[in-house]
Parts: sequence; structure tokens; C-alpha cells
Amino acid sequence: MSSLNAKSSLMIGAMAAIGASLCCLGPLLLLSLGIGGAWISGLTALQPFRPLFVAAALLFIALAFRKLYLTPQVCEPTSACRAASIIKQQRLTFWVVSLLSLGLMAGPWIAPLFY
Repeated sequence: MSSLNAKSSLMIGAMAAIGASLCCLGPLLLLSLGIGGAWISGLTALQPFRPLFVAAALLFIALAFRKLYLTPQVCEPTSACRAASIIKQQRLTFWVVSLLSLGLMAGPWIAPLFY
């Protein structure tokens, strides 16, 4: 796992967060758009796997955090990763994606308030 860079860890974490919220937020979103049908109940079949998706999302978000903040970046002296603006942009992207992912993971607890 140490060969994963921060960007791929963050993307995998975001996809796992989407998977964790798909069972509960998916039907709510589709119903709010006026899309209905018996097949929507099939989306709730992912509910037993939700803890695994949440664990995977938190793991990969933690790996991205470790890569961005705790391990020193090894770069060539002339490469773009030395620029402070690039590091700042990576960290900003990390926090935006992390907060969105945490919001998606909290969705099943928040969703009952809306229906």
C-alpha cells in the first residue's frame, strides 16, 4: 500500500464513501428526482456491506493524509512538486474531497430527517 500516492488514495477513499452511501442516499436521490419503481429497493441490498465501504474510505483518506502531511515529499530539485502552490492545491483538494466523503458517509444517519 505504500506505493499508492496521495491522489490515488484520495480517489479510492472517495469512491468507497460513495459506495457506503449508495444504499441509503441513492434511493432518496432517485425518489426526489421523481424516479421510482420496485428496482430502487435493490439498491438497499448493499446495506450489509456499508461498514466495509466506510472502513475502506477512512483507511484511504488516512493514507492520503499521511502522504500529504506526515511523510516528507521526495522530489527532484527542479520538479513541480517542490512548488508551495502545488502542495497547497493538493492539500486543499484533500480537505474538499475528505469533507464531501465524510458527508456522504454520514448521509444514512441524516437521510431519515428528510423522509
